Amino acid sequence: MAFRFRPVDATFYDLFSASAQHLVTGAGLLAEMLAEGADREAVAQRMRDAEHAADETTHEIVRRVNSTFITPFDREDIYALASGLDDVMDLMDEAVDEILLYEIDNLPSELSTLVEVLQQCAELTADAMPRLRSMKDLSEYWIEINRLENTGDKAFRRILAKLFSGQFQALEVLKLKDVVESLEGAVDAFETVANIVEQIAVKES
Repeated sequence: MAFRFRPVDATFYDLFSASAQHLVTGAGLLAEMLAEGADREAVAQRMRDAEHAADETTHEIVRRVNSTFITPFDREDIYALASGLDDVMDLMDEAVDEILLYEIDNLPSELSTLVEVLQQCAELTADAMPRLRSMKDLSEYWIEINRLENTGDKAFRRILAKLFSGQFQALEVLKLKDVVESLEGAVDAFETVANIVEQIAVKES
């Protein structure tokens, strides 16, 4: 039997865990942005700060890959996972920014379903990242993320149907459609992250 010795650099696992925690923060801020009476300027500033912190974590992962001779798993997978996590945060930040800049007063209640899906995806991802060390018990993660992505797709279609039902003015439709597409894009990005985790787990098993 061939044995593979690979020195463990725990820093990568810690950085991925930190990156996922940024997503938990971002999803929580999204929920705050939708809350009645929210100070949107303040929430948007906190989201910008959270997005900046997430970027710093992503940059640190890239710097460490570029300076580490032996990585815990394939470099291209590390780059892909770091980029995937960063994409989720960017899309959540985009949605918050659109709500603020477009000065949308009335947000359809159905948007909360998409945000709840994002919050669940963020919590699951934060829970899964530390398990990259052992590559154990990860299959439930990508299965559940896939289920949530399907839930998000259904919510997205229902919201679009409502937007085009005639209840909204044309300009409102355009503004809200951008927000909804950003939220749906974030849900899709979570599924991309889960798919990358699955690929890594298969390779390393």
